[in-house]
Amino acid sequence: MSSVHTKRYQEFLQKLRQARKAAGLTQAQVAKTLKKPQSFVSKCESGERRVDFAELQAFARLYRRPLDFFKA
Repeated sequence: MSSVHTKRYQEFLQKLRQARKAAGLTQAQVAKTLKKPQSFVSKCESGERRVDFAELQAFARLYRRPLDFFKA
């Protein structure tokens, strides 16, 4: 079964998960900080939900990563 996402977007999703884990945060902790349900973070990381630029900025600030980190 092939992915509905491009290889670049799959790489982005991997970096999104990697950044959260490197920050030592659970999906629940991220969701609470962002005032979103845990399912929001899960869907963003799995690719079920596309991440827009404003959301990426929020993730980057929380994970203390520059936006360039998420480039594929």
